Amino acid sequence: MKNIVKNILLGTSFTVILASCNLDLEPKTSIAYTPGEPVIVTANDLTQFTNGVLATFRSYQSGFFNELDDLMCDGFNASSDYGNNYGPIHRTDNSFNSSDQDIESYYGTYYIAINRYNNFIDQANLIPSPTLKAEATTAKGYAFLYRAFTYLQLVRHFAKDYDPATAETDLGLPIVLHDDIDYRPSRSSVADTYAQIKKDLDSAAVILADVPGSPAASLPTIDAVDALYARYYLDVEDYENAALKAGGLVDSELYLLASNDAQFTAEYTNDTGTEAILQLYASKDEAPRAYDCYTRLVTVDNADAYAPYFFPSRKLVEAYDEDDLRLANWFSFGDVPVFTSSILYNDEDLAVFVKWAGNPAYASSGKPSGSNAIKPFRIGEMYLIAAEALYKSGDLEGAAYYLNALQTARGANITAPSNATIQNEWFKETVGEGLRMSCLKRWNVGFSSRLGQNCSAADYVLSHGESFENKSMEASDYHFVWPIPSYERRLNDNLIQNLGYSAVVE
Repeated sequence: MKNIVKNILLGTSFTVILASCNLDLEPKTSIAYTPGEPVIVTANDLTQFTNGVLATFRSYQSGFFNELDDLMCDGFNASSDYGNNYGPIHRTDNSFNSSDQDIESYYGTYYIAINRYNNFIDQANLIPSPTLKAEATTAKGYAFLYRAFTYLQLVRHFAKDYDPATAETDLGLPIVLHDDIDYRPSRSSVADTYAQIKKDLDSAAVILADVPGSPAASLPTIDAVDALYARYYLDVEDYENAALKAGGLVDSELYLLASNDAQFTAEYTNDTGTEAILQLYASKDEAPRAYDCYTRLVTVDNADAYAPYFFPSRKLVEAYDEDDLRLANWFSFGDVPVFTSSILYNDEDLAVFVKWAGNPAYASSGKPSGSNAIKPFRIGEMYLIAAEALYKSGDLEGAAYYLNALQTARGANITAPSNATIQNEWFKETVGEGLRMSCLKRWNVGFSSRLGQNCSAADYVLSHGESFENKSMEASDYHFVWPIPSYERRLNDNLIQNLGYSAVVE
């Protein structure tokens, strides 16, 4: 039962815990836990708790958690066979509301993770052995970094974009830093939410200051902290520090962009490249969460075929220059036929998004199944943050340096820095990484349409209508701030709903 107490402290569902315990064989008092009592008392305890922190972070990276942002915006079109998978958020019609299960899963999973980080941080502070307590310090740094990451993701989705003029009054997140089953927090301001993110980053930076970065590091390093700092500073419009953090990572020359086909295969198929600032552990037995909507490899007439729920939009495909390595490596044009609505298509003009087609080493079949080693921070994003931050601060020469270096490595045409060229490069470089929605919010722009690809097969393989390829969203559209899930508001009536969604709990 001691292990049960540890599971509770790591945030495991109490209902599940009781279901797995025979209370007739174990005294009921053995599940009691006194707040302030240390639970990490041995080296094995610390290992288990640390592994719990690492596993928790891996559990909500990639796959579903990155797909929603892109599918909501202008980069993808639903296939005629998409089966309403992610339909409400793709259409953002009346079905996208506070009862949406995808949004509840996103919000709930992130707060469960925060609770686990809170528990570990608190328990690490209670370790009685000075030696063991010192050994737990690095893992505390991981927990602070992961909690900052998680709050940043939540505030980007469930609150307005940071505006210095209104951040003190705009609704942010409920801040929870300690486990208390009776705590019913109200929402803090956007400013206070970002302040908490900064505080956690500062703690992680102190602890991990002497943990050097390296390409594809499987555990957090100071470079991973700086990458998240760069995102944070860009959000809060501190362009000087955003450029310093992102530019410092680029200028270190530790992380090299893929600049030929072999390097793209190493990075995006085999997970052996040099772009990842942090690349989480993956194996066949512990395969990462799969991207289940872009390729979906199936067998038709004893041959492989793609059966995607979503195809890349015309805007996305046509954003790339003809010789751009990203176009050649992240999109399949007839290399594998497409199977949609029981029909096999061999149209060489029809693109399928294969950036995350998967590493075959993680699939029991030996065929890629949409799972790649998780890369929460890549150097390509740091080039873009540096370029955008320097452009916003008026340093056109500096902005051009980072923008053009990225374009040169990718085989794209060189452009002068401007809002349009930098934003277009973000679109091309970070597609499929769960950043599109936060970018559009930060730039205060919407999109006018998401037309299907300009090929004959598009007439047959896509879903058609106003909510599909004719969809548009103004910058002011309230859907750019997701609803607080009704389930969460039933549990905590102190949570105020975001504008545009019903204030009544469904």
